[in-house]
Amino acid sequence: MAKLDDDKAQDVVFIDLKGKSAMADGLVVASGRSHRHVGAMADHLLRSLKEAGYGRCRVEGLPACDWVLIDTGDVIIHLFRPEVRAFYNIEKIWSVEPPANRAAI
Repeated sequence: MAKLDDDKAQDVVFIDLKGKSAMADGLVVASGRSHRHVGAMADHLLRSLKEAGYGRCRVEGLPACDWVLIDTGDVIIHLFRPEVRAFYNIEKIWSVEPPANRAAI
């Protein structure tokens, strides 16, 4: 998640799935400001993962960069444009408050 912070990702959330799902141990959900920002974050993250020995990540959504999904095996990373993230509301699926709602409480 430090790489996402370096790339100025917005509203980064980690959702712990241990004991809740067999598909992964956790999800990372983050937003970028634009198509280009989401694409750059995904590219930088994929390079870092490859350098760390996770070169076999599966990636979906790179051409459009509205929602890029990076599956590392243990952790699934979702990078969204803000309006796409609001539409799909993944945090609600896993019963986690989105960052904007947490700040209002």
